[in-house]
Amino acid sequence: MRMRKKKHLDERLKACEALLCEKPEAPIESSLRHFEREAPLCLEIGCGKGGFACGMAAKHPEACFYAMERIPNVMTAAVERAKADADSRPTDNLRFIVANAEALNEWFAPHSIDTLYLNFSDPWPKERHAKRRLTHRRFLSLYFGILKENGQICFKTDNAGLFAFTLEELAALGITPTFLTDDLHASERAAENVMTEYEKNFSEKGFSIHMVCFSAPKSEKA
Repeated sequence: MRMRKKKHLDERLKACEALLCEKPEAPIESSLRHFEREAPLCLEIGCGKGGFACGMAAKHPEACFYAMERIPNVMTAAVERAKADADSRPTDNLRFIVANAEALNEWFAPHSIDTLYLNFSDPWPKERHAKRRLTHRRFLSLYFGILKENGQICFKTDNAGLFAFTLEELAALGITPTFLTDDLHASERAAENVMTEYEKNFSEKGFSIHMVCFSAPKSEKA
């Protein structure tokens, strides 16, 4: 079902334009592009309503964050939240990008990102749609291209099928996770975890949250 365009969408995005990035003529190489300081650079793909991005930016003022979302309707809620929460961020360290993950190489230079986050991505459960899953190896290859050496990808989901698929993709690429759990909220990383809106909703209903973190295989780091 096609999402109905929100009323006054363009005007609402315009009101938050200081937080939105226009497509660059040359890919982003470092935090200097939009934040005018050297800092670890983090990227969330599929930021939804922006809860995770806003929470991480407030919790980690030492880093700079980009949050990417392909659906303008959804992005509107994210940037409006970020604008409203600006005073909670000790530093100016958050920007938003309206784009599809397919376009990552047009936005980011090789080896520019320190940490990449994938949170509750669409599971695309039908087998014929496997290549659309954001943890399919064709997307992983894109991520590895923009990650710095020893950079990390962190993936969270409540969907056991998508999590199993992700682990199969990693194994096929010879990747050993640096962190792996089937119950994030009961793990040693629970205290540092920043929840998305979706995560809060499903964890309150008793769903376990799966998480895996990993780096690019050695062949991708050359």
